[in-house]
Amino acid sequence: MKDLLKSLLSFDTMVTPKIITVIYYLGLAFALIIGLVMLVAGLFGGMLPAFLMGLAIIVFGTLGVRVYCELLILFFQINEALQDIRNK
Repeated sequence: MKDLLKSLLSFDTMVTPKIITVIYYLGLAFALIIGLVMLVAGLFGGMLPAFLMGLAIIVFGTLGVRVYCELLILFFQINEALQDIRNK
């Protein structure tokens, strides 16, 4: 616990990748839950569009969350590279 508090207050280590990992898992869980709810609603409600939308949310929602999180990480890596160039 002391190490976590020390790393948060000292700026020696980046906390952002850990936060982005949490955002990724939360977004992934959200997309899967919403997609499964739509699948079940479409299956038992006899609505083909809802069923297909559930499949689309599972596939494209999880993919979208992944791409979004990778872009966030990319922005931070670009920032680090620019700081390295500036410090040279």
